[in-house]
Amino acid sequence: MSLLDRFKKREPRALSRIISYVENREENYRKVLSTLYKDTGKAYKIGLTGPPGAGKSTLMDSITEILVNDGNRVGIIAVDPSSPFTGGAFLGDRIRMQNLSSNENVFIRSMATRGSMGGLARATKDVSMVYDAYGFDYILIETVGVGQVELDIVDAADTVVVAIVPESGDVIQAMKAGLMEIANVFCVNKADREGSDRVISELNHLLQLKRERADWGYPVIPTSAVKKEGIDLLIKAIMQHKDYLMESGRFKANRKEQIRKDIIEHIRTMLSANIEDQLHSAETFENLLEDIYNRKNDPVKTAMELYDRHYSKK
Repeated sequence: MSLLDRFKKREPRALSRIISYVENREENYRKVLSTLYKDTGKAYKIGLTGPPGAGKSTLMDSITEILVNDGNRVGIIAVDPSSPFTGGAFLGDRIRMQNLSSNENVFIRSMATRGSMGGLARATKDVSMVYDAYGFDYILIETVGVGQVELDIVDAADTVVVAIVPESGDVIQAMKAGLMEIANVFCVNKADREGSDRVISELNHLLQLKRERADWGYPVIPTSAVKKEGIDLLIKAIMQHKDYLMESGRFKANRKEQIRKDIIEHIRTMLSANIEDQLHSAETFENLLEDIYNRKNDPVKTAMELYDRHYSKK
């Protein structure tokens, strides 16, 4: 039985192998994605982002537990910072979610950013597509949360949840990072701590104008993931946003925009690889570098000339 046949029979080992194949950009991985695409389109994708220490992994754990108890199958993608030495995931959410990893209806994959900005690994959207084809009902994507501008989650999720905590300055930091603009649902986690009422009040005040201009309410949900308090309300808000997207037609519009960006991203990646192959294989490229180093030419002019030679329309 082929790997794809085993995958279609929902064998976890086959899922893991295909994810590795896609994540590592093995030869012909795009053909695998193309083959799987016809089986996608059923999973709902939830993104969870926010500053470090917001308790995102614990929130993810609590959300997943409720979704699974309701009869759903959940795939989790936890994007961790890369080790500067191995390139692998540095934190390893499998360790932090041990109580979920043994559940047959849950699959967790920790992925390294591998230098990708935006809080998501480059292959995250492709792995999400693999999850979808495998038959998960929900895909949860947790971003790295190490101070990067984590706006890529908009292109990978249907509903984006931004989690913050009652510590001083979190709301302002969220605004600076652009997280206020991408969130559909706000979660004030660790709401049993002092200062949570102030943060909730600040958020509601800041969201007032946004709510007046939109037909979605941008709810602010207080939670304590450790105590499993407020998680049911958070999931209710997520599902209400899902219903809103479906009823308003925004779900289809958003998905089509994500597809458009995916196509452009694939083309950009292939063009970039093609350019590097051509330049590095050219015997004259080393001479070009030498001329630029010696100030006989410059990088901008050289790039323009190479582009005109290889890619400009005739």
